[in-house]
Amino acid sequence: MCGIAGFWDRGHAVDNNIVERMAQRIQNRGPDDAGTWTDSVVGLALAHRRLSIIDLSPAGHQPMLSPCGRYVLVYNGEIYNHLELREELETLGGAFEWRGHSDTETLLAAVCHWGVRGALERLNGMFAFALWDSSERTLFLARDRIGEKPLYYGRSGNAFLFGSELKALAAHPDWSGEIDRDALALYMRHNYVPTPWSIYKGIAKLPAAHFVAIGDNGRDEGEPVCYWDLGRIAEQGVAGSTCDPEALTSELDGLLRDAVRRRMAADVPLGAFLSGGYDSTTVAALMQAQSDRPIKTFTIGFHEEGYNEARHAKAVAEHLGTEHTELYVTPEEAMAVIPKLPTMYDEPFSDSSQIPTFLVSQLAREHVVVSLSGDGGDELFYGYGRYFKAESIWRILERVPRPLRRVLATLVSHLPARGLEKAMALLPRRLRIDHFADRLPKLAEMLGYLDSQSFYRHFVSHAQKPEELVLGAMEPDTILKRPDRMPILPGLRERMMYVDALTYLPDDILTKVDRASMAVSLEARVPLLDHRVVEFAWRVPTDYKYRNGQGKWLLRQVLYRYVPKALMDRPKMGFGVPIEHWLRGPLREWAEELLDEKRLREEGFFDPTPIRKMWEEHVSGKRRWHYYLWDVLMFQAWLEHQRD
Repeated sequence: MCGIAGFWDRGHAVDNNIVERMAQRIQNRGPDDAGTWTDSVVGLALAHRRLSIIDLSPAGHQPMLSPCGRYVLVYNGEIYNHLELREELETLGGAFEWRGHSDTETLLAAVCHWGVRGALERLNGMFAFALWDSSERTLFLARDRIGEKPLYYGRSGNAFLFGSELKALAAHPDWSGEIDRDALALYMRHNYVPTPWSIYKGIAKLPAAHFVAIGDNGRDEGEPVCYWDLGRIAEQGVAGSTCDPEALTSELDGLLRDAVRRRMAADVPLGAFLSGGYDSTTVAALMQAQSDRPIKTFTIGFHEEGYNEARHAKAVAEHLGTEHTELYVTPEEAMAVIPKLPTMYDEPFSDSSQIPTFLVSQLAREHVVVSLSGDGGDELFYGYGRYFKAESIWRILERVPRPLRRVLATLVSHLPARGLEKAMALLPRRLRIDHFADRLPKLAEMLGYLDSQSFYRHFVSHAQKPEELVLGAMEPDTILKRPDRMPILPGLRERMMYVDALTYLPDDILTKVDRASMAVSLEARVPLLDHRVVEFAWRVPTDYKYRNGQGKWLLRQVLYRYVPKALMDRPKMGFGVPIEHWLRGPLREWAEELLDEKRLREEGFFDPTPIRKMWEEHVSGKRRWHYYLWDVLMFQAWLEHQRD
């Protein structure tokens, strides 16, 4: 795993010190080696930071030039089928004289033979790269199918800039770094800045499964081109699904075994994150089944019972026979991560599981350089609890006539929530609704939505009206607000999984894993997101994903071949931390300083009135606003870091 950076600016002489500085900013992504390449005639500079995983020799050094001299490549990632690609290239009659066995060299050869798009369509891997074609005087930027590896790009001043992280771009002297208020509004809705936006004006994220060609000295920037269309895959998969559960289980078992096997290839020590949940246990079980020695597994535990899965992970590790390492973290140790988050994430990001993800990455890095992760199972196999809740609520709402829904929304919004919650406390436990005061306003809002897509947008949103919080913002449309951008899918279940796979998965889950692992120079690999597994998952009827009241039913059937059902069947637990309680306790003083009304007014990004109201209600215990407040606090902490 590595980091890349560069710029294109013909108007000025290429200063190698600038591109070296850009690469130095992301040294954590590649502490083992560094390299630069410049062409003063065209004004182009490329830089690379290397974390050596495969072919630790100098033969894997980047930037790497093709033998013909036409192409120069800087590349971040792993190509898991690169040995097969080498064999295919050799059978096609190419006179290849391999200098080493790195996948970087294979990628260059594939581009030489098949071109950029032809090579991309053959790759099985996670990657982001910049490729200079000296013959066509064109710079290509590309990103993997699912969006495991990041890539930012855009113009600032006279220069076209690109890099794995925004901090690399910010090291260029032409960097302006003007905050995009519209992107900030999107952040307040989603708790991340969704692709293709970034928090800065003029700088974009390249969408997953796309490449873009830049010509004319960085001034002719084409539209990103899609080389793997998830929408079409979803449509075709649903239309052509088969219905033999035993055959589907065996096919998925084989695909996952191969995906895991490929991701176990490394010239350095490797292991796996193990939470004890279905996804991470499946990955660990398939690793152990294909290893001749105990694999290394890692778990973070918390002393707060509602947040601790470590004991389940330990039981799984004992059954599988892994070499297991667990670390119980105190609240003080977890909170000590918070000051590091703005540096780690580079733009506002407020999924609070960023804290334990960093901690487990830090633990793993003490023992290994590569760790496999179980992310992706929820989006592919209908695993999120919110899917079940959203579907059950929408089924009820659909039966209510629209005029009556509007009347009910008005009535519910005027109910005395706090009084009803106190009355509910007198009921038997089985009849109570937890946090009733929080749920009533949300129910009133849900009653107002007339189509399932708008309803799900509400369901996954933090701030429902972010333009009322962010001064001077106009929230851009995303796929969640544009039904015309959706493929033709059978129902709400499929639409929820598709939207999450396109947005939440790359922009939240994979961003979190990439930044947390790269902060400690650890490579994280995600076998469930092998594109063959993704394509297979869309061919599986949804009834085999959600069956007998259980999500991820088919994935469970694979796991039960390796781990007893009795060891796994328990309620799903999120990978989080008790932010709600911390904000009322040990983090209260820190939060109060960042949410100070005078400070908010002077900075001019937020309307202080609704934010102060949320803060006061949360501290008093009147309402739970911790998710919304964490969004504001992570922006405020990030803004403070930018100024420093």
